[in-house]
Amino acid sequence: MHLPLLEDILILLVFSVAIVFGLQKLKLPSIIGFLLTGVVIGPYGLSLIKAVEQVETLSEIGVILLLFVIGMELSIKQLASIKKTVFVGGFFQVGVTVVVAGLIYYLLGYTWNEAVFVGFLFSLSSTAIVLKTLQDRHEISAPHARNALAILIFQDIIVVPMMLVTPMIAGESTNLGMSILLLLGKTAVVLVITYVGARYLVPPLMHAVAKTNSKELFLLVTITLCFAVAFITSEAGLSLALGAFLAGLIVSESEYSHQATSIILPFRELFTSFFFVSVGMLLDLSFFLQNVPIILLILLAVFIVKTLIVAAAVAILKYPLKTVLLTGLSLFQVGEFAFILSKVGIEYNLLSAETNQYFLSVSILSMILTPFVIIFSEPISDKLIQLTRRFGYNTVTEPAHDLDTIMSHPLENHLIIIGYGINGSNLAKAAAANNIPYIAIEIDAEKVKREKAKGVPIIYADATQDHILETVRLSNARMAVVAISDVVATQNIIRSIRAHSDSLYLVVRTRYVKETSELFALGADQVIPEEFETSVQIFTHVLQNFLVPEDDIEHLVENIRADNYQLFKNELKRPKTYRPNEDLAEFNITCLRVNSDSNKFLKRPLQELNLRADYGINILGIKRKNKMLESIQPDDVLIQGDVLYIQGNPNKIEQFHKIIK
Repeated sequence: MHLPLLEDILILLVFSVAIVFGLQKLKLPSIIGFLLTGVVIGPYGLSLIKAVEQVETLSEIGVILLLFVIGMELSIKQLASIKKTVFVGGFFQVGVTVVVAGLIYYLLGYTWNEAVFVGFLFSLSSTAIVLKTLQDRHEISAPHARNALAILIFQDIIVVPMMLVTPMIAGESTNLGMSILLLLGKTAVVLVITYVGARYLVPPLMHAVAKTNSKELFLLVTITLCFAVAFITSEAGLSLALGAFLAGLIVSESEYSHQATSIILPFRELFTSFFFVSVGMLLDLSFFLQNVPIILLILLAVFIVKTLIVAAAVAILKYPLKTVLLTGLSLFQVGEFAFILSKVGIEYNLLSAETNQYFLSVSILSMILTPFVIIFSEPISDKLIQLTRRFGYNTVTEPAHDLDTIMSHPLENHLIIIGYGINGSNLAKAAAANNIPYIAIEIDAEKVKREKAKGVPIIYADATQDHILETVRLSNARMAVVAISDVVATQNIIRSIRAHSDSLYLVVRTRYVKETSELFALGADQVIPEEFETSVQIFTHVLQNFLVPEDDIEHLVENIRADNYQLFKNELKRPKTYRPNEDLAEFNITCLRVNSDSNKFLKRPLQELNLRADYGINILGIKRKNKMLESIQPDDVLIQGDVLYIQGNPNKIEQFHKIIK
């Protein structure tokens, strides 16, 4: 049986692999490769793709999944915190762009309705390319990325009213007022459903699914939620992408959003590649080559005008100059929703075929340039800041509440705990007690819910997933501890961690000493096997009970661990130690060595030291150069190297030990 779509997908994938592989060798963004693939295999290139409409349908799935993931990485609270940027900044950017672009087009001799519609087209930016590029650069939580996201959200919302207005400005009779009221009503219903679902329906559902420990069921439920909400918003007259974003927000309110994101990412990568390829297929190469100078001139004008307008929209919200410039440089391009809107314009004769080709050429070229502009936006903005300072522009301080929202988990130099069992939870308590910032990763849904309610910084996720490691800021962490008992999962986690960072100090817990060699080989800095650590604890207590000096015990433990527990595998002949009457063990007797060569206790008579009154301890005996001094006199003195047999409260003994070490 011959399937034309399958043949087209195969062609698409083969060319994508070849072109993206070549660009990766040149260290160029993969998005460029997908766009170029579309240009090459599209109807204006080699004409290898026949089922163009089916490929476009697959590309829409990519946009849906992209917005779904973006929504999951936010929360309703975070979105509410940028509502001012969404509505004020977004309205300013779209409104001013429509006016400026429309005015320029009108002055070129076109009618006012055509000018307004062209303004609509150039006011929209590329949600897919901008967010994908920012995600790949791990900047999605940065201030300029959040501002870009806010403005893109407004654009995705406003594109629907633009479609409703288009027939009106084309002179078609329609009840615009009623259409807008109906749209607002549907939007209100969708937002209510989103809020109720996020707060009361989805969290318990995801919790019940997670308890089954079925990855397949978890994936199906996540995908179903995404497409269900997208379908509802589409039926309500809103865009599919906006619905997918709302679906992501719903899932983000549960503690399972990180795991959901990690399992969606492979599907998103595949389908968004279809989207970029489908965009590239729209470019008419012959028209482009014939009109390169005009297209480049229009592109330059679009770049300057849109960058300045977006920057002004952010500036009026009193963000720092660098954030203003970075946001402007991120949104200079013309976006994918403009392609959908352009079809409506052609239908109502607001866009000629020639103008549409100019529009497509400029749009696709701006999309191709977007990753490069974002990559070099930092040095560009720095140069611009230096220039603006000469004209007296004063930067402003970023609002504190916005920073708190943007970096809700400002993880830096922190500890990552993978596995929240007894070992992981004890480590977390020790970290918290010493003000060490940490975040825990756990796959047990019940445990995550319980600990999260206690205020523990813990997420439900699989630590083998790259996205999860990025979420917990692995590259910024100081140390990670893998405290799970599954050796296969531990090995996979080590591989994933080392793929991200070679410098992170990594401590791993395992059950058996035979597993340590392989874990060291995979990249663990320290491996602690339960099998022998239990033995270490046992012999430590035994030797303490037999009054072996603490320093000797510590030295033995260090040697055992340093030699990868090899000392336990050989017969050892240990020197005999002094064993007092076993009844003395009931009196908290401890053996300490005087290591210090200078402190207030040395070479002074014991009667002057007031050890019992000041430190709450009694010296029962002194061992000096293998000779026991059993009869302690008030005028005896302590010297370096003495082994002291001390009785007293354990806390008091520990304080004394710190002084003589």
